[in-house]
Amino acid sequence: MDDKNLMENILLLEKGACDLFMHGTLESGTEGVHQTFCNALNESLHMQDTIYDKMTAKGWYTTEQVEQSKVTTVKQRFGGQ
Repeated sequence: MDDKNLMENILLLEKGACDLFMHGTLESGTEGVHQTFCNALNESLHMQDTIYDKMTAKGWYTTEQVEQSKVTTVKQRFGGQ
């Protein structure tokens, strides 16, 4: 497994952890449990951002610029709802 695949796998795992921590935060029954999940979520989001930045710097995670006309069309279509 090369470095790019390893980083992709780590990012996917971190995204999964974020999802679990988010649901734990939403569903927690006490303030202490809620705060613990919330703190874990924030730390996990920070790790996810760091991994994304490293992958982007190496050209392993690319994004496309969307044309402004397409953004405007979507805003008009869903903006009134």
